[in-house]
Amino acid sequence: MRLVFAGTPAVALPALKALVDSEHEVVAVVTRPDAPRGRSKRLVPSEVGAWAEAAGIPVLKPAHPRDADFVAALTALAPDACPVVAYGALVPQHVLDIPKYGWINLHFSLLPRWRGAAPVQRAIMAGDEVTGATTFLLVPELDAGPVFDTIRMPLAGTETAGEVLTALAEDGATLLLETLNRLPDVDPVRQQWAGPTTVTHAPKISVEDAHLDWTNDAVTLDRIVRGCSPEPMAWTTQTTSVATAGGEATAERFKIALTRVTDVDGLAPGDVRAEKRRLLAGTGTTALELVRVQPQGKKEMPGADWARGLRGAEIRFA
Repeated sequence: MRLVFAGTPAVALPALKALVDSEHEVVAVVTRPDAPRGRSKRLVPSEVGAWAEAAGIPVLKPAHPRDADFVAALTALAPDACPVVAYGALVPQHVLDIPKYGWINLHFSLLPRWRGAAPVQRAIMAGDEVTGATTFLLVPELDAGPVFDTIRMPLAGTETAGEVLTALAEDGATLLLETLNRLPDVDPVRQQWAGPTTVTHAPKISVEDAHLDWTNDAVTLDRIVRGCSPEPMAWTTQTTSVATAGGEATAERFKIALTRVTDVDGLAPGDVRAEKRRLLAGTGTTALELVRVQPQGKKEMPGADWARGLRGAEIRFA
């Protein structure tokens, strides 16, 4: 089949590569426009766009899928199907109707659970015991189309969002290819759920979502840390009792990339204790071990290494 692939971040690359290596023909790639990055705000192409350009595949970067020039270009390409992985824009019905078999989306959840931009992150933060990936027919309503195929992935309660996304991106690439291979002979079925309350939504993780409230229990905080790792990364405010030359204590944003729930009692919420081989922070229940951290202005490092540099300073998190 003639395919036009739509995707933007790196998590979409395994699927794109699998389709390029298959018997199907990827005639073009659709991705979000180049975006400013870094302090220079230089315009940089998306990971999908950069890979496709390097591979010699024509790349379309509409500001919105409804743009007339894009609609004309897609129509001229005459695709049989448009596979989609994390494209990042809602596609209107008249554009969905262009390919013969529609737009086939790979989504990293077991729909209808976790419709939206951050399904893996939300699943981990909610403590789900299983997640997965779904291929479905794109419709104008967000992630609400009928389903072709699914795969399931158990969660042990120790994985980060980055680890789960990496695994699902690889397995999902195979799932998407298998769905496309059987497209002419299979019809999708309506998303199955017991009632409206089982449809859950997964909005993008906000800065406040990633902020750790140390009065919460250790399990909840650990889920937030893992759900926000590697990005946007959970954070707190680090306050030290050591006065600066101006006579005021310092307060800086402090990021936490990985934690571990412990059975240590006796630390008040937000209190920090550096031990010989680990760094602990108090919560509303037992302490959390801060396995990997990123102090302001520094690279990510083991929490124990950062603790050795405290030199007796009293630290609190808020």
